[in-house]
Amino acid sequence: MGLVQGLTEFLPISSSAHLNIVGQLLPEKHDPGAAFTAITQLGTETAVLIFFWKDIVRIVKAWFGSLTGRVPRNDPDARMGWYVIIGSLPICILGLLLEKYIDSTFRSLWVVATMLIVFGVLLGIADRVGKEQRKLEDLTVRHGVLYGIAQALALIPGVSRSGGTITAGMFMGYTREAAARYSFLLALPAVFISGLYKTAKVITGAEAGGYYGLPSTILATIIAFVVGYAMIGWFLKYVTTKSYSVFVWYRIALGALIFIGLGTGVLNATGSF
Repeated sequence: MGLVQGLTEFLPISSSAHLNIVGQLLPEKHDPGAAFTAITQLGTETAVLIFFWKDIVRIVKAWFGSLTGRVPRNDPDARMGWYVIIGSLPICILGLLLEKYIDSTFRSLWVVATMLIVFGVLLGIADRVGKEQRKLEDLTVRHGVLYGIAQALALIPGVSRSGGTITAGMFMGYTREAAARYSFLLALPAVFISGLYKTAKVITGAEAGGYYGLPSTILATIIAFVVGYAMIGWFLKYVTTKSYSVFVWYRIALGALIFIGLGTGVLNATGSF
């Protein structure tokens, strides 16, 4: 499960959907649950933190400097700090308001399969019609909010955090690489807050840790970190020269296979038996 998380987190194919599906195909035949998903994402986002460490430190320093007047407020890095904060608000607010549905209703494989196909089609359209003229320096408050709303849609498994933000970015005219890079940076606050929140609830007993116990979840998180770190570099190189068409067709095919699995009884919509 840690390998699946590391391989799929940064690709626009929904890691939470894959964890749900693979969990049911393993001998245990069980959805690992929202808590397991949130905690293992700490591993992949730690990989992002290390991979982009110099950029993150530069952005944080510039942002704090702009508050004290040592750095101009229109400095690109200072502005990026504000855009990450603004873009993180929708998913943080909706994550708290919709927590009950995120942990249950949204995890239905009927929903997952539908979202895989619908947002796969949207990704394909964006990849085809996007003008790819804007870079990260062209970000505005309005675009930051739109990116944030797109990321918030990933609260529904099957949408994909990276897929939603990348799709929105390309519709707004950003290059594939710019959209992907901002997707990585934008995910950091939301994923760390969500993962640490779920970890605290599991440790204190306020929430069950899902089908897998905490030691197994920690092991999966470590594996997700190692695999995820390798995937970041590969993905950024890939999108600079290739289209997203392979991911579009993969999402549509996977969604169709899930519908077939549900119809034949191979998969269970709720992931529990």
